[in-house]
Amino acid sequence: MTKQEAINHFGSAKSLAEALGVKPQAVSQWSQIPARRQYELERLTNGGLKVDEELIGSAA
Repeated sequence: MTKQEAINHFGSAKSLAEALGVKPQAVSQWSQIPARRQYELERLTNGGLKVDEELIGSAA
């Protein structure tokens, strides 16, 4: 998932941060969502958001 897809799903960067239990500043610093957070979001949304293995691989 892209950062924008996650923000769209939750309605705002602030709501995304709240869902993850992080500060909005943390979300604003991500160029892409860290792998751990992507897996967490996939679980939190019951698959509504999907981990993008290609994005995770390109970050390594």
